[in-house]
Amino acid sequence: MSALLKKIADDNRFQNVITGIIVLAGVVVGLETHPPLIEQYGTFLHILNDLILWIFVVEVIIKVGAEGRRPWRYFLDPWNVFDFIIVAVCFMPVNAQYVAVLRLARLLRVLKLVRALPKLQVLVSALLKSIPSMGYVALLLGMLFYVYSVAAVFLFGGNDPVHFGNLAIAMLSLFRVVTGEDWTDVMYIQMWGCDQYGYDGMMELCTQPMSYPVFGALFFVSFMLLGAMVILNLFIGVIMSGMDEAEKENKLAALIARREAGTPTPSDDFAEVLVKLDEIHEELQLLRAKRSIASK
Repeated sequence: MSALLKKIADDNRFQNVITGIIVLAGVVVGLETHPPLIEQYGTFLHILNDLILWIFVVEVIIKVGAEGRRPWRYFLDPWNVFDFIIVAVCFMPVNAQYVAVLRLARLLRVLKLVRALPKLQVLVSALLKSIPSMGYVALLLGMLFYVYSVAAVFLFGGNDPVHFGNLAIAMLSLFRVVTGEDWTDVMYIQMWGCDQYGYDGMMELCTQPMSYPVFGALFFVSFMLLGAMVILNLFIGVIMSGMDEAEKENKLAALIARREAGTPTPSDDFAEVLVKLDEIHEELQLLRAKRSIASK
C-alpha cells in the first residue's frame, strides 16, 4: 500500500493537480473579499472551500502513507510541516469573532505554491540562507541611518521641524529619502530654507529658517550614494550569493533523490562531480583568504 501511495505522491500529474487546487484556493479567497459575490454565491464558495480543504487533507494522508512504517519521516521535511500546519489551522474551532483568523489561514494556502514550484523553493531557500548575512548589512545600514539622523536633527531640526524635529522623525524622513520618494523636496528645504520652499500652508512651523545651499546638497547626495546605491545593493549581492548556494543544494538533492529511486541519468555522475568541485573551490578560496589575513 505504501508503495502505491509513494507512486501517487511522486507522480507529476498528482503534483500538477495539487498546484491547480492551490491556485483555485487563492482565487476563492480573493472572491470572498467581494461582498456582492458572497451574498449571491456564499453557499457555493463555502462548499468549494470545504472541498479544497479536504483535498489538502487527502494530500497529507497520501504523503504520510507513502512513508510506510515510518510516517514520522513526513515531518522531517520543513515544507511538509508547513503544509500540515496550514491544514490543521483550518480545522481549529473558532468563534464568529475570529472568522477573520480563519480566512487568513485559508489565505496562507496560497503559499503552498512555494512547495509546488521548485523555482520558488530555490528563491525562498536563498532568502532564508541570506538572513544571517542580511542581518549584518541591516546593522550597517542602521548605523548609517543613526549617524545621519542625529546629524540631521542637530543641523536641520530648527529649519525643518516637520522632517527633522526629533530623532525618530529624522530616521523616518531619511527612510523616505533612501527609497527615493520625493527626496529632492526634503533636500531643497534645507538648501533654501523653510521660508522659501516646502512650508506653504504651514508657515507657523517655520520659526527658525536657515539655508544650507552647499552643505544641504552634500548631505543628502552623500546619504543617497551610501544608502541607496551602495548598502542597499549589498542586499542584492547577499541574496544572489544565497541563490547560488540554494541552487547547488537543490541540484545535489535532486541527484541524491534520483540515486535513491534507482533512476540516475548518465550525466548525474558528471553533475555531482561539478557540484563537489564547486564546493572544494569555495573552501580553497576561504583558506586563501584566511592565510592572507593571518600573514598580515
